[in-house]
Amino acid sequence: MISAGDFRPGMVVEIDGDLYAVVEFQHNKRGRGTAVVRARVRSLRTGAITERTFMPEERYPQAYLDRRRHQYLYRDGDHYVFMDQESYDQFSLTADFIGDGSLYLKENAEATVVFHEGRPIALELPNAVELEVAETAPGFRGDTVAGGTKPARLETGAVVQVPFFVEQGDRIRVDTRSGAYLERVK
Repeated sequence: MISAGDFRPGMVVEIDGDLYAVVEFQHNKRGRGTAVVRARVRSLRTGAITERTFMPEERYPQAYLDRRRHQYLYRDGDHYVFMDQESYDQFSLTADFIGDGSLYLKENAEATVVFHEGRPIALELPNAVELEVAETAPGFRGDTVAGGTKPARLETGAVVQVPFFVEQGDRIRVDTRSGAYLERVK
């Protein structure tokens, strides 16, 4: 058990049966009243960030998470099959569990699966992935003067905005957190 006064960013605690990661916290001492802890916490189930107020003496169980590297193997209907890099055990995660992360998964890609008490609770992708442009409109001479962008469909089905000089068949690096184009890979 950990008291709310000991919260630190990155710490995961169980509040009302759900797991929350502390994003930031602030210890406030009011003029006449007792001190309080204001914390922004992110739900590991939904990803929503909320601000909550705690009394410093309130105690919550600290959750211990197990992060393991896995390799994405293939898609089987609505399930994505992963293999543990150490034990070579295979298991599947549903498309709802993975969410928008499926737009950046390609076969043999590595990802980190976060477990709590033996069950997967989150999938962490690398911050950037390299993908091939499957389809985009051709760029014409003079298009780059204004510095605009055009849509490009990637090999995984994701659509991102890319500069006019990017062509079909190019490999680009994409930010998995925002879905933004980062650079062309040579």
